[in-house]
Amino acid sequence: MKITVIGAGNVGATTAQRLVDHQLANEVVIVDILEGIPQGKALDIYESTPVEKSDVRVVGSNSYDETANSDIVIITAGIPRKPGMSRDDLMNTNSGIVKTCTQAAVAKSPNAILIVVSNPLDVMTYVAMKVSGFARHRVMGMAGVLDAARFRAFIAMELSVSVEDVNAFVLGGHGDSMVPLARYSTVAGIPITELLSKEVVDRLVKRTRDGGIEIVNYLKTGSAYYAPSSSAVQMVEAIVKDKKRILPCAAYLQGEYGLHDTFVGVPVKLGRKGIEQIVQIKLNDDEQAALNKSADDVKQSIAKLTL
Repeated sequence: MKITVIGAGNVGATTAQRLVDHQLANEVVIVDILEGIPQGKALDIYESTPVEKSDVRVVGSNSYDETANSDIVIITAGIPRKPGMSRDDLMNTNSGIVKTCTQAAVAKSPNAILIVVSNPLDVMTYVAMKVSGFARHRVMGMAGVLDAARFRAFIAMELSVSVEDVNAFVLGGHGDSMVPLARYSTVAGIPITELLSKEVVDRLVKRTRDGGIEIVNYLKTGSAYYAPSSSAVQMVEAIVKDKKRILPCAAYLQGEYGLHDTFVGVPVKLGRKGIEQIVQIKLNDDEQAALNKSADDVKQSIAKLTL
């Protein structure tokens, strides 16, 4: 198993480190346009492997030649989000970056599975699919796992319970119109609507929607990378180990949930082939309307693209 991480910034480097620590590949390649950065970070990670007892080769490069025949390519490249900047503000710049990275990566690894982490997530995943020409089961975005993790963390904090006992469910685009579903979110199987008042649930839902910008506002000059990297690696593990896990990911819908020709976060079954099934659940009218609005927001952004 060979995995390439495009982008040696905080998200990319931390993702590479987690891949190595979890021994999810024989070789991990980090690619970046900045000379010396991927090489230095790759060497630093590799030097940790004797301590971590991880026999994974780690390579840093400015060339895509080293990425040839990768099984999975994780795209994290792009400019970071800054305070006051919406995800849509990132779109024009990052779409060009993701287009270039995707073209270079798939030329060397035509059979790879693509996982996109770059923001705005749903639109960038669309860019990667269109540019690569890959079937939809081989291109996905990391968003729902992260959004659900944030929702789970906030629920656990509110109830003072273990995060292990909390499951949360989030649909929709990765942004202000995401749709955290409280009635499908549980603590040890108990719906959170039985444990928390509507006012508290609404507050946690809002904090989940604002989860990314909350961290950006704290950091001032950067954005989240610990939780995003963990979320991407959970997806990789499901694929590498063919675990058939049901995880919320940005997937290209062609009729599911009544939606067409757009990427939006939905529960999928992840296995060795990538997205092996899009899981459809019953939504009430309000939930479906919220999902439709989220999907419309993504489609409006996609319509502005020039590929």
